[in-house]
Amino acid sequence: MVKAEIRADGLYIAGYVNVPGRESRPVITPRGKVIEVIEQRAFKRALQKVDNIDLLVDHERKIASTKEGNLKVWEDEIGLRAEAIITDKEVIEGARKGKLKGWSFNMMKVVDELEERAGKLPLRRVKDFVMTEITLALRKLPVYSATSIEVRAEEEEEVEIRAFESEVTVKDLVEKKRIDYSEFENKINKLKER
Repeated sequence: MVKAEIRADGLYIAGYVNVPGRESRPVITPRGKVIEVIEQRAFKRALQKVDNIDLLVDHERKIASTKEGNLKVWEDEIGLRAEAIITDKEVIEGARKGKLKGWSFNMMKVVDELEERAGKLPLRRVKDFVMTEITLALRKLPVYSATSIEVRAEEEEEVEIRAFESEVTVKDLVEKKRIDYSEFENKINKLKER
């Protein structure tokens, strides 16, 4: 579950990006169609390999980062957790209108083990990977799986993207307060009567 609060200083958002140890729905990977399980502590190891994690919207545009101090990401006993303060107007308005759909993350240099299973899709156990971003799904639907090839440093590097659809609850703490002018209006009316 993703919890979001619209505050005076921006959108505070917190939740689990992914929960390791659970079987996914069928996903398409470089190894074909599989059921995937990310092993416990794989996210912790992924976070130790990089000095920054960016938070993007729809895998397109950066809206926060651990380096900038407006994003915290860690793996606890449940899974990969993220908390962020977002000042991006499009994302805040999307949250206000109930358009946030969940989280996603990327995986590169994946170390895995494939287990063939009789009568079922193979089970891909993801043991280790490099992760450089998480994302909030605003305009795009989290589709649990997609694989794309990106060119980085003039080399082809496989980047797998995983989305985790979750329930999003938004609490708007910035209420438009109506100012009561009746006391002043009464005083003005009394002065006019004189």
